[in-house]
Amino acid sequence: MKYKRILLKLSGEVLAGQKSHGIDFERTLELAKEIKECVDAGYEIGIVVGGGNFWRGKSNEFMDRATSDYIGMMGTVMNSLALGDAFKQLDVPVRVQTGIEMRQVAEFYIKDRATRHLEKGRVVIFGCGTGSPFFSTDTAAALRAAEIRANVLVKATKVDGVYDKDPKKHEDAKKYDKITYLDVINKGLNVMDSTAITLCMEEEIPILVFNILKKGNLKKTLEGKSSATLIKKAS
Repeated sequence: MKYKRILLKLSGEVLAGQKSHGIDFERTLELAKEIKECVDAGYEIGIVVGGGNFWRGKSNEFMDRATSDYIGMMGTVMNSLALGDAFKQLDVPVRVQTGIEMRQVAEFYIKDRATRHLEKGRVVIFGCGTGSPFFSTDTAAALRAAEIRANVLVKATKVDGVYDKDPKKHEDAKKYDKITYLDVINKGLNVMDSTAITLCMEEEIPILVFNILKKGNLKKTLEGKSSATLIKKAS
């Protein structure tokens, strides 16, 4: 097993499935089943979920940015609780931790407690992003990956990896099998924001970018059997 402890970054849109917003519970349950396969195989999995299926703070021009970001954090908590419920239906031990304290629904994020949960085979879902405005959930994923000492950050997308341009718009888009952190930043590739990429680079956390829409692709990606792109330091 090349990677033991995984930080999986999911967008809110993944939980929405074919819907334009909200949560598709059948899709969420199917996603939980795929993650369960990895848990059963011995992987320790932490998850950061976005909230774009409910709210996009940056695009709200009529509201204070910090307030808008806090509303977005509430969206990530709704997604985290829904995904957590799907795991419970599958008898997968799970804990939801949030970067903002809300004791009635989730644990407050504490690094050592999260690590102990992972060591005991529990899935840990991190809500509220970093707990502070002005930071994306991509940056939260990089931060949590560093804190729990994840062996890899796995970024779920709707395409097979990292391309030099949008493959949905350009038939001649070139896919990278491997690429360095600096090339991602310098080429302006739309993978994760530069803060997240820089943090992973500084902590030498490799990033795997894969297609979550292909059934069973998460486990294949962790086993090195998919067409995912690996982002790492220059060899």
